[in-house]
Amino acid sequence: MQTIPRRDTHAWRAQVWISFGVAAVLCASGLLWLPGTGLDRAFMVMGYVFSLSSAFALAKSIRDAEAGSQDTPAWKAVVWGGFAAAMGMTAWGLWKMGIHPTWKAYLAVSWLYLISSAFTLAKTVRDQWESDRMQGRDPAGADRSATEAAR
Repeated sequence: MQTIPRRDTHAWRAQVWISFGVAAVLCASGLLWLPGTGLDRAFMVMGYVFSLSSAFALAKSIRDAEAGSQDTPAWKAVVWGGFAAAMGMTAWGLWKMGIHPTWKAYLAVSWLYLISSAFTLAKTVRDQWESDRMQGRDPAGADRSATEAAR
């Protein structure tokens, strides 16, 4: 008996993408109008990008481990260490930056919102991909059976 995978609703997927977009816009606007020096702005942009990319790498690594994939201890250390370093260094930079506490709070909240929405987006995209594969669909959108019949 074939198990039919449970799929997220269109509304959920839209909400996840919209939430991620809003978080990205909030972060970008905060960094664009950051009342610090150019070096402060550059540090924070790098910290946000590093945090975001490491969040996606961590989400994938955790999901792969859950699915039974065996990563080397060194890879796990790189992924977890990279995420911890990105979050720690960005938090430290925010804490030490010589700007008004209101700006610090805005940047911190928008940054944490971005990271949280990145984990949710990674899970939603991966769920969709796995669901498509289980139902015999090409994750790119085409139906595998139709593609195979055309050969």
